[in-house]
Amino acid sequence: MRLMVLIASTRVGRAGGPVGAWVAESARQAEDVEVDVVDLAEFALPMLAEPNHPRLKAYTSELTWEWSRRVEAADAVVFVLPEYNHSYSAPLKNAIDHLHGEWAGKPVGLVSYGGLSGGTRAVVALRPVLVNLGMRTLAANVEIAWVAEHLVDGVFLPSERHERALAAHLVALAELVPAVDTV
Repeated sequence: MRLMVLIASTRVGRAGGPVGAWVAESARQAEDVEVDVVDLAEFALPMLAEPNHPRLKAYTSELTWEWSRRVEAADAVVFVLPEYNHSYSAPLKNAIDHLHGEWAGKPVGLVSYGGLSGGTRAVVALRPVLVNLGMRTLAANVEIAWVAEHLVDGVFLPSERHERALAAHLVALAELVPAVDTV
């Protein structure tokens, strides 16, 4: 499985980098998983600047074409997303809105983090967008409450519950990826 781990926060001092690194490293431990990490703090898409509707796939920017190729190459995606003001981040919405057909049918997992809610409200706000684009979401997501308590020297230290939840999440996500026929 070619898995994209997309880190959706671009804020300086964010928890997204360490949480995303944990997700990517956990995914790499699975057999037959190739991981592509996209950190939106580094893969700096401009605010939607394409003149044509994304469903036309008539992109004018090489960066948008690169983004399109990376999403198309992924068999599944895990969004690592914070909760900001009871919703998800603007960079994530922008990254999603840059494309259209590339998302169709794509299995997607959600690893959210925040304070008390663990990012639940961000997930609730994001799900209708994903459904509208034809993405296939898992019924459950991985939620990390009080994420700052799990950060030590810039590293995310998951609890056993986090580890179990992510392992189950990755297995469930892989089950949504169609098997490749080798005949």
